[in-house]
Amino acid sequence: MAAPKGNKYAVGNSGRPSGYTTEIADKICEGLANRRSLVRICDNPDMPGVSTVYQWLRENKEFQDNYARAREDQADTYFEEVIEISDDGRNDWMMRADKANPGYELNGEHIQRSRLRVEARKWAASKLKPKKYGERLEASLSGPDGGAIKHEIVMTVVDPKTPAKATRT
Repeated sequence: MAAPKGNKYAVGNSGRPSGYTTEIADKICEGLANRRSLVRICDNPDMPGVSTVYQWLRENKEFQDNYARAREDQADTYFEEVIEISDDGRNDWMMRADKANPGYELNGEHIQRSRLRVEARKWAASKLKPKKYGERLEASLSGPDGGAIKHEIVMTVVDPKTPAKATRT
């Protein structure tokens, strides 16, 4: 059964909210800023579906602005997590189960997982906030051996009274 017109919590056939409200929009933006994905946020049955959120983004300028800021905040959170993950060495070593050869051994799986987590966050931050976290590409122009570019202007004065010589090439 469809919600009555004017109900700010109007729902579609799936029982999810479909009508825009600032309360739901703020929850979405808060979740994004706290590094949750839009898909995960929208998995909650009290939240609209992803396609509904995209529709709201097309139709609501204020939500677009808040969403963009939340994504920028998400990039900053990812950056902070890169430092935390990189500094956390708690599981880098593990006790050997071999009683004949006791001691510690490197936990390569944990280290690889940490590296993947760092790289994924660096990539996401660079896409969400490229001016701050993206790679900077520099292009420069220079002359021979890195020196200045030489500009030369050549002017040829032609006497209009003198007939031009035919030249063959």
